[in-house]
Amino acid sequence: MPIQNGGLFGGVFARGGADTSDTAWLQAMLDAEAGLARALERAGLAPAGSGAAVTAAAMAEDFDAAELGELAALTGNPVPGLARELARRVDGLPARAVHRGATSQDILDTAAMLLARQAIDATKADLTAAAAAAASLARSHASTLMIGRTLLQQAVPVTFGVLAAGWLAGLDAAIDGLTRARNDRLAVQFGGAAGTLASLGPDGIRVKALLAAELDLPDPPLPWHTERLRIIDVATAMARVTATLSKIARDVTLLAQTEVAEVGEGAPRQDPAGAPGAPGAPGPPRRGGSAAMPNKNNPVAAVAILGCARQAPGLLATLVASAEQEHQRAAGAWHAEWQPFGHLLRIASSAAAWANDLLSHLGVDSAKMAANLTAAGGLPLAERVTTLLRNALGGPQAHDLVAAAAARAAASGLPLHDVLLASPELEDRLAQAGIGQAQIEAALDPAGYLGAAATKSSAALRAHERVG
Repeated sequence: MPIQNGGLFGGVFARGGADTSDTAWLQAMLDAEAGLARALERAGLAPAGSGAAVTAAAMAEDFDAAELGELAALTGNPVPGLARELARRVDGLPARAVHRGATSQDILDTAAMLLARQAIDATKADLTAAAAAAASLARSHASTLMIGRTLLQQAVPVTFGVLAAGWLAGLDAAIDGLTRARNDRLAVQFGGAAGTLASLGPDGIRVKALLAAELDLPDPPLPWHTERLRIIDVATAMARVTATLSKIARDVTLLAQTEVAEVGEGAPRQDPAGAPGAPGAPGPPRRGGSAAMPNKNNPVAAVAILGCARQAPGLLATLVASAEQEHQRAAGAWHAEWQPFGHLLRIASSAAAWANDLLSHLGVDSAKMAANLTAAGGLPLAERVTTLLRNALGGPQAHDLVAAAAARAAASGLPLHDVLLASPELEDRLAQAGIGQAQIEAALDPAGYLGAAATKSSAALRAHERVG
């Protein structure tokens, strides 16, 4: 997966296809300006050829982002400097079409929507691939037994298939949220100085519609200069992505612990010996390696997802807090949105790209799952044994007797089966109820105590297929 935004931390936090770099922001603003010039020409408010002339000049690589950033200190945002520089690069009368009727917020907000659309599309593509991988895991491991765990303690048996199906359901919900945000919450911003488009007179509404058409963005009935739910809704959809992926990544880190070892990241490792360089010189680090401990094989993708996800709540909180905006233009709250919004788009996309990597290469050790289940000595089936004894002993007494037997089994290291059959307090009761060794052994078979796991997995797979 190519890294769209470089930098020292780009390999971890900019792995996805969302580009929110300075160059990307600059190009999106230029695209908004060019779209406006084309709309003005179509409305008969700019000379013929104005749209093409401005569009040809609106190339980010021809502008100095650092210089525009310095000019932003004079006006509070980079758009005035950008508009002046763009007009300077357009010859003759077409230059008059640059920024006509717009305010700085129109250009920046529209640019944010263009960046969001690209980020949503890139994120959805990776999530869709991750969901396909989760569906494959759910199908192929529908009968793979493993310990279920609640409150980080062993619970009753489950299947790895139902765990993967749960991941799949979360991924499908995150994809649905992105789809709804893209279809319903993106919109062009064009209201002029105070939202009335007064400088364009009776043509303002028509230019707004034409601008929306030029940029292929929805045309809202009103400008949303100080009504910021669109920003919050897009950001929330992205934060939901990181929330969904953090659950998957946390499961993987727990199941990949050395003492558990039920799953592992299976992406091909880079061979340092084959790396280019001087003879005898060290190559690049291997995937999952440690600078200090050569034996380590760290779950890099899962860790990177969690690193992205931990940042999302704070970024979303900043955007929600910034929704309190004054009158027709905010004094600072709008400005506070720019960087957190772009950052959230980027880390959500990066998390999705890591999830695609993680689930597409996840190794599942069914033998280790079976061994861990067997090592529990039947204790995860204590609930089922209690159910078996309830009719003979009554609910509370059955629970207490099995709990005591489980405690003795845990303390002695003996299987629960042996402790139960050697418990004098149970022997007569079991005999009176007609419960013998065969019934106890059947109750302690994990394959017979999976409840609706297969049904739930199948339902999640069917729902996924309908969405697909």
